[in-house]
Amino acid sequence: MNAVMDINIKRTTRSRLNDQPLENAPFGHYFTDHMLVAEYADGAWKSVEIMPYQALQLEPSLAALHYGQSIFEGIKAYKDDRGNVAVFRPFENFIRFNLSAERMQMPQVPEEIFMDGMKTLIDLDRDWVPAYEDHSLYIRPFMFATDAVLGVKPSETYKFIILLSPTGPYYSAPMRIYVEEKYTRAVAGGVGFSKNAGNYGASMYPTAKARELGYDQVLWTDAFEHKYLQEVGMMNVFFVVNNVAITPSLEEGTILAGVTRNSSLQVLKDMGIEVAEKRISIDELIEAYKAGLFTEVFGAGTAATISLIKELRYKDFIMNFDTDKWTVAPELKKRLDAIRKGKSADTHGWLYKI
Repeated sequence: MNAVMDINIKRTTRSRLNDQPLENAPFGHYFTDHMLVAEYADGAWKSVEIMPYQALQLEPSLAALHYGQSIFEGIKAYKDDRGNVAVFRPFENFIRFNLSAERMQMPQVPEEIFMDGMKTLIDLDRDWVPAYEDHSLYIRPFMFATDAVLGVKPSETYKFIILLSPTGPYYSAPMRIYVEEKYTRAVAGGVGFSKNAGNYGASMYPTAKARELGYDQVLWTDAFEHKYLQEVGMMNVFFVVNNVAITPSLEEGTILAGVTRNSSLQVLKDMGIEVAEKRISIDELIEAYKAGLFTEVFGAGTAATISLIKELRYKDFIMNFDTDKWTVAPELKKRLDAIRKGKSADTHGWLYKI
């Protein structure tokens, strides 16, 4: 294999591929043979290396553990019917990763480490990319502070790592969603637009409370009035109202600029569906539902791709949807999957071939 950049590669002496069944692999449970690791110190990135997947040795005073300087991305690679491997829009994730780094006062990761390193790593472990329907190779680049010093200040050292994980379908059935009106995911001026670890840690308690009520996830609302809609779980959300696909606007900085969100907007336009990015309230949705105009709702994200929602509950009002009769979300998922798997033309140049 010809590396794109000068990366020191230490290959494993024994592949674990035959020990891990790739069909219907649960999300985030299996990891490939190798990982990429780069160190940041003295104002520069150094010692970029691909090594066998292994445990890390960390100090208990590690800054990331105490002060939350930790960010990540989620990307997917797919294998087509001819065995070719391609990554879906990774450059967009690279840009977003560095936006998160800036917000969290962390160093920028150079393109040659993020993109070339990822390409080299996937090429080395390409046999791990599952070829089954609704399967993919999940790519997790992440960075965290490594100063072994207590004190609230930006770390001077960091570790950047890329892991690869074969995965099957994320949500296999349409979801039931609870509209959250007490807890808050993000506020204007905060870090909601960045993909940092704290956003996800803070979401776990409200999600657990929703699951106690029999729901799969929560639909987040704004921090002040708890009526303007943001994200659903860890995904962007779309509502089909009066034949228009509406998704909450990014303007306030409370919502992640999802790559699947952006791709969905484009494919919906390709389908001839009118799209709108705007502030939308739960009151507007209830009114549209009662009028028979609110017909579909779905989540869009890297891990889950397009996830259908069959029920929304706000207070004691429940909105039920017959997903078997839907036309927009299933066609959107079908078209996105066809592009990712090389079954339809990549007219937008989204596939990054390995």
